Amino acid sequence: MHVEETGGTGMSSPGAGARESDSDHWADMDPATLRAFLSTAAKLWLAHDGLWFQAVERRGGLELAMDCDRDAWERFSPIEARRIMGHLQLVPGGGLAALALALGYRLYSHLNRQRIEWPASDRLVLTMETCRVQDARCRRGLPDFPCKSIGIVEYETFARTIDPRIHTRCLACPPDARGEDRVCAWEFTLDPEPEA
Repeated sequence: MHVEETGGTGMSSPGAGARESDSDHWADMDPATLRAFLSTAAKLWLAHDGLWFQAVERRGGLELAMDCDRDAWERFSPIEARRIMGHLQLVPGGGLAALALALGYRLYSHLNRQRIEWPASDRLVLTMETCRVQDARCRRGLPDFPCKSIGIVEYETFARTIDPRIHTRCLACPPDARGEDRVCAWEFTLDPEPEA
């Protein structure tokens, strides 16, 4: 059986003079187009996340879907953190500064408006000012999705992958009421260095 190679586009190879790999088009893309495509890819990632959640919810109910979502985030967040660390060449154990940098490269940073504040040198607060998921629910007249238990798993595992000394505390997340300028907020602190 002969299968024609289609590359990444699903189109047949045009033959002589063509690029060896369809993936070369990324190298030719201008920065603005590449950023726009990254934003689109992040939206597609989030849409898939929502669709699989809804599929599990239809089959087994909300509690099963939330259990599965927590399990998925427990596995995905460290993968995301390690890949970001690799891309940015961050070494493990980089503390809160490394976490602050890595948080800015998560897929969510292309979807939601977020801010990072340093109330003290040993304390970092991430505030999600907008949330694409919660905003979509609001537009449809639905209450906020109660994602706190999922967020705790997501942020704890992401932060501890960056540096195992980091502790995560939820300051507010649905079902908690929204603040004036936030949907959720997370505090990260670092274990003090052991005394010699």
